Amino acid sequence: MADLNKRLDEMEAAIKKPSFRASSGKANEVNYWIFDYPPERELEVRERIEYMKNKNSKGTDDFELVVFDLYDIIIDYLEEKNFMDKCFQFEQKKGLDRITKAVNNSMKINDDDSFIVQYIKDHTPENAVVFLTGVGKCYPILRSHKVLNNLHQAFVRVPVVMFFPGTYNEQELILFNEIKDDNYYRAFKLVK
Repeated sequence: MADLNKRLDEMEAAIKKPSFRASSGKANEVNYWIFDYPPERELEVRERIEYMKNKNSKGTDDFELVVFDLYDIIIDYLEEKNFMDKCFQFEQKKGLDRITKAVNNSMKINDDDSFIVQYIKDHTPENAVVFLTGVGKCYPILRSHKVLNNLHQAFVRVPVVMFFPGTYNEQELILFNEIKDDNYYRAFKLVK
């Protein structure tokens, strides 16, 4: 993996190109991208995304950069439904696997009309680039392959970049460079 700062510079330049926002991915599929990075550099990546979002908000780009922290979406949902205390109690009694299943069922994570997919659809303007962050913070409640697969089925109007703390080799995702997802992804690696 090339130097992270150089890759972040290349990614920032890439999303500004009209061709990036107009392309449709592999085999004329959805315009989905994964930017992988060393998990220990998470804070640097967060800072860069915040910098890019602030810079974009000045209106000098011809698109809107929309950042969705998947962890924040989950927490906001649980708080809105007054489920946080229930989740803590349920986890203590039944364990992490059961709370993961319960949250997944409540948010319909495995469905095309999942809460997260619907939230992203409802909060994304037409001329945008979507950044998905918080993948590592969500584990094991939300798996990146679920988000990508569900978005791929239901959301195709703008490019989506998932920031992934680990490794992506254009076939498999390895979260934190340790947890392998045995799924095939139809997404480009944004910058190698």
